Amino acid sequence: MLFVFLMQGFCPRPQVVIQSRIWGVSLILKSPSHTYVKPTMIDLQNKKILLGVSGSIAAYKSPDLVRRLKDRGADVRVVLTASAAKLVSPAVFQAVSGESVRGDLWDEQAEAAMGHIELAKWADMVLIAPATANVIAQLANGNADSLLSTLCLATESPIVIAPSMNQAMYRNDSTQANINSLSRRNVRFIGPDVGDQACGDVGPGRMTEPAEIVAQLTRSDAAGALRGLKIMVTAGPTREPIDPVRFVSNRSSGKMGFAVARAAADAGADVTLIAGPVSLPTPPGVERVNVQTALEMYDAAMDRIAGKDIYVGAAAISDYRPESVPSHKIKKHDERFILEMAKSPDLLAAIAALDSSPFTVGFAAETEKLEEHAMLKLNRKKLDMIVANLVGDNLGFDRDDNAAIVMWADGRESLPNMSKADLSRRLIAVVAQRYRNSGRPSAADLRQNPVAH
Repeated sequence: MLFVFLMQGFCPRPQVVIQSRIWGVSLILKSPSHTYVKPTMIDLQNKKILLGVSGSIAAYKSPDLVRRLKDRGADVRVVLTASAAKLVSPAVFQAVSGESVRGDLWDEQAEAAMGHIELAKWADMVLIAPATANVIAQLANGNADSLLSTLCLATESPIVIAPSMNQAMYRNDSTQANINSLSRRNVRFIGPDVGDQACGDVGPGRMTEPAEIVAQLTRSDAAGALRGLKIMVTAGPTREPIDPVRFVSNRSSGKMGFAVARAAADAGADVTLIAGPVSLPTPPGVERVNVQTALEMYDAAMDRIAGKDIYVGAAAISDYRPESVPSHKIKKHDERFILEMAKSPDLLAAIAALDSSPFTVGFAAETEKLEEHAMLKLNRKKLDMIVANLVGDNLGFDRDDNAAIVMWADGRESLPNMSKADLSRRLIAVVAQRYRNSGRPSAADLRQNPVAH
């Protein structure tokens, strides 16, 4: 017998823009009932972008990336690693960029005037696409044995990395440690995507498509908006064991919560992600804690909530769990099987009720009366904000897109269907704005001056 319980919701939405960490400014338009923030589009016109290309098979996409950047008005110069030059001819990059291509740190003519330092100073931004596991390791450890790694050490401009590698290489602890190390140093990561790979594997590691890389470079919904803040996100389903073989769960994929965690990290936050049983890669720069059951998620979250400024409860936590779990597999005997269920603790309400509660954002996944049920949940649990979305067949679950309504005590805003990555960026922007408007001191402020607050 199969039991499925659908719980807490998931799906985001938002609105504000704080300021680009590279270029651009935000426009905020206010009305009495809600705030609408027009996403900032960063202008690439005349911006100097140094494109580093390393030896991944995805290097064949990089000439298209050069073309798209130039179409946006950017001035692009290309640096190839020795491996990349074996995959795509430097002549191709010279043709699409209109500039000479560099690759050799020992080029006597170029280095007569310290060419690698000149390149490092020339760039407004260094973009590495594709970036292999080897290049990421070099940058994380400060190696300078190639032109690309040397100029990355010498530049004071922002560095953006689009990884590309086999899924097992990407999941490897060493690669994840290197990515996290670079993320903590404000290196920005775009991707990787999940899908079919040249080797035949399926998983995370595909380089993000050039069009999306350019789109992310020109978008700054919440860049830096959460810098200095600590955020905890819960994501995914929980599994409640019936016996050693069977469990009660739900259809949550965790994609929304993971996208929220990534968007928060991209916005500068120190992010802790408590994840139920899902097969998703950890977002760059995010601390991940894996759990299975509702009780485990409750304990892990309550143990870590102290000192957090914001909590985003995107997990679909089981409302009920089997009251007792036998140590052996239950055999099929009778025509009917009755399972006694006990109520799980309400994590979202518990955090909102803390004496020093963080800014608390809940999710409401509903099949009907979306706004009515979401508003009831917002008020009953005393939340600062709630994100509501419809779920069901071809809605919400295990998809890469969604639509949502964000609601708070005196305002609301609807978001049309878009990718969960875009929804998350928009959500984090609106969370940042509502948090700042709340006037509450940050956890860091309280630590520094507890008496004043």
